[in-house]
Amino acid sequence: MREKLEKIKSEAMAALSAAAASDKLEALRVKYLGKKGEVTAILKQMGGLSPEERPIIGQLANQVRTEIEAAVAAKASELEKKLMEEKLRLEAVDVTIPGTPVCRGHRHPMTIVLDEVKDIFIGMGFTIAEGPEVELSVYDFDKLNIPVGHTVRDRRDTFYITEDEAVHLRCQTSPVQVRVMEVQKPPIRIISPGRVYRKDEVDATHSPMFHQFEGLVVDKGVTLGDLKGTLNTLVKKLYGPETKTRFRPHHFPFTEPSCEMDVQCFVCGGEGCRVCKGEGWIELLGCGMVHPKVLAGCGIDPDVYSGFAFGVGLERVTMRRFGIDDLRLIYENDMRFLQQF
Repeated sequence: MREKLEKIKSEAMAALSAAAASDKLEALRVKYLGKKGEVTAILKQMGGLSPEERPIIGQLANQVRTEIEAAVAAKASELEKKLMEEKLRLEAVDVTIPGTPVCRGHRHPMTIVLDEVKDIFIGMGFTIAEGPEVELSVYDFDKLNIPVGHTVRDRRDTFYITEDEAVHLRCQTSPVQVRVMEVQKPPIRIISPGRVYRKDEVDATHSPMFHQFEGLVVDKGVTLGDLKGTLNTLVKKLYGPETKTRFRPHHFPFTEPSCEMDVQCFVCGGEGCRVCKGEGWIELLGCGMVHPKVLAGCGIDPDVYSGFAFGVGLERVTMRRFGIDDLRLIYENDMRFLQQF
């Protein structure tokens, strides 16, 4: 049995030395030291030895087992080291190669213009007011002097949410003005930017979802001249001091008198093209003096206070600001378009 143990030890050491992979090493460990391994088999035969031989062979068997275990551990460490070296070699990074440049994002053209608009009005003493996009008809229509039967209240024009037409997606940010007037006493100077919704067909200048910013001023002695001066300041700050505007009489239920302000077409310079539909001018916004009924409905005495209001499509302002000739480009998320800004 002594010779058998020496033979097992010799064979095991040679096999372990030649093992080139961890799976091979594990197979050798099981072969010699496992529950059915060769060293274990020798230990199971100890009961057949004489009392004099048993301690001698037992000591030798344990010594062989210990040496094989040590050899397995040493080989495992060696293989792990070689594996790590190979991995480092394969995954080596050349630190002298320039890194991949990171593209920095920037503001959307709509955001650029809205920030400019906010800065202009804040510089004139206005504050920013916001309201819900899902609005009550009493705020979007009734309190703005828009009677039942008006075309804007038709289901073909407005996205109603309830069957009784009491709740809908707001079609303007004017309800914010009403909400402010109900809780704030004059003087009032606000603009209210946000998304609005109308059932418009998509074309070069229209979309069913678009953005507005509306303005409201209420104080003693406010006139139409103040309105024109404010709006001319806005467009000249946005488009340059040479910007040409015109005011045309119009009708809005919530203002009296009412008018529309146009800017000269930025594509054709007033000669007429598809963007301005041959007129040479582009309608930019509607405006007017706040109707006395609207003031009174919000608890403001129209005999003491007057005011003006206006509503501007942010997309149209952006198009004029950057010379964009098709509104749809703003929403298409085409990087070739957006990178220009």
